[in-house]
Amino acid sequence: MSLALALYRAGTGLIEPLAPMILERRVRRGKEDPARLGERLGHAGLPRPTARALVWLHGASVGESLSLLPVVERLRAERPDLTVLVTSGTTTAAELLARRLPEGALHQYVPVDAPAAAARFLDHWRPSLAVFVESELWPNLLLSARERGVKLALLSARIGADSASGWGRAGSAARTLFSAFDLILPQDEEAAERLAALGARDDGRLNLKFAGDALPVDEAVLAMVHATVGDHPLLLAASTHPGEDEIVLDAFAQVADRLERPLLVIVPRHPARGPDIAALARRRGFETRLRSLGEAPTAARVYVADTLGELGAWFRLARTALIGGSLVEGVGGHNPLEAVRLGCPAATGPWFENWKAVFEALIAADDVAVVGNADDLAAHFAQAIAHRDEARAVRAQALIAKEAGALDSAVERLKALIG
Repeated sequence: MSLALALYRAGTGLIEPLAPMILERRVRRGKEDPARLGERLGHAGLPRPTARALVWLHGASVGESLSLLPVVERLRAERPDLTVLVTSGTTTAAELLARRLPEGALHQYVPVDAPAAAARFLDHWRPSLAVFVESELWPNLLLSARERGVKLALLSARIGADSASGWGRAGSAARTLFSAFDLILPQDEEAAERLAALGARDDGRLNLKFAGDALPVDEAVLAMVHATVGDHPLLLAASTHPGEDEIVLDAFAQVADRLERPLLVIVPRHPARGPDIAALARRRGFETRLRSLGEAPTAARVYVADTLGELGAWFRLARTALIGGSLVEGVGGHNPLEAVRLGCPAATGPWFENWKAVFEALIAADDVAVVGNADDLAAHFAQAIAHRDEARAVRAQALIAKEAGALDSAVERLKALIG
């Protein structure tokens, strides 16, 4: 083990007694589930099924966790003898996984990356294979798993320029971590080159973001909107973050008085922001309704859909969807394919680095619009009100189908690692 990793392991061991206090503070900020804090310390919340090999898959937050669903579903279907455990680190991801994991798959919160917590987790679950997605690298968990003979895979791997530079300064530590993997499938050529410079293997390409199924569509939401909104065009701002709602509302103000009486639906990335967004819309003079209060969009100009699990219905209904996390720096954008798979033409702001390969492919084919500010978005909204661009969505769906085939090969390689 490199000196840097030895110091990391020693340091995290020294501060591990403080972990319960840190987690309690996160509970007070709504960032942890108080009923499941033990899982974050490596204490299992569920028994391990006996006499079965277990595959552990980990995605840090919502996007990474949901991108693993196609892998989970394939493993459950093709190897029903396996136990499949999925871990995540955020409460929002846990709520969505509870809705969407296939029957028989288990969920736990990932433990903090401290030596004792990692050991408790691994000794309880005893995985045969651990699958990580994108760039989630926790040294104690990874190296402790390797020491126990667990096979390791990194799927849809990506690494930003800043992260690559940081790992490069700890060269021996990076080489130790990346050499622990038995399979690494980078998202694209850029990721492969950066990872190779850090000593990682290159086993081909896989972008799990192209591989998912369409979001479920809640028929009750469709019926409610058809009954209350009728034929008025619906404009969607999906997965918005602080600072974006103001831009969206500024854009909507430029088209709200059109004869078609469009309805703006805002779906915040974090539902707890719903009341604040509604208050912001009302201050700007828009009649506003809030989904979490059970209100229908009757007579509304702005509807805040601050609930989980209904985004598929909104994509199905919308003339166009702005994909949030892209109008302000520091978020990196969200998944445009969720909209495209449901036939909804998408738009993005200029900041989409977390989904760079996907967006660049869609933009190159003119399948996604790029807007830089409220005026650009207003012009895009105006076009959508006048005409739903179904041809753009169809082209984007064809691109998805072309890219999705890499999942078949990846699943076969994972099954070979399990044995």
